Amino acid sequence: MLVVAVLGILATAIVVFLNPADQIKKANDSKRKSDLSQIKNALETYYNDFGQYPAADTGSQNYRIKADAVTTLDWGTTQWQYIGTLPKDPSASRNYIYYSPSGGQSYYLYASLERGSADAQACNGGSACANVPGGASCGGGTCNYGISSPNVSP
Repeated sequence: MLVVAVLGILATAIVVFLNPADQIKKANDSKRKSDLSQIKNALETYYNDFGQYPAADTGSQNYRIKADAVTTLDWGTTQWQYIGTLPKDPSASRNYIYYSPSGGQSYYLYASLERGSADAQACNGGSACANVPGGASCGGGTCNYGISSPNVSP
């Protein structure tokens, strides 16, 4: 009986120490960062081919990449020659934001990190990044993580 009690206490301590919910949030945030990095690489290749970044579909809150004048790329479903299937946020309620102002000479990519201020790479201590366009939404959370073209900052 004593052995079972000790094992129970150890198991509880391990679960509390590892905090599985926080580990899942960390994994999702790592996926978001990796996805944005992959998209960034694709955008830089596109820029090398065309001398500008692709336009953004800003007609909805799901700011997306426009492959050309008529084709808008959907997160998670659309194939694009520069990346394969365009990544999608791991949470069904959140989405990525792509914004390209100034004639395609810069871009911004945003995601909503679940850990917010607990992540050292989050913008403004977990608050929204400074250049998130008005009306843009990362879905169920604040657009608090961003990367951008080399000539601007998120």
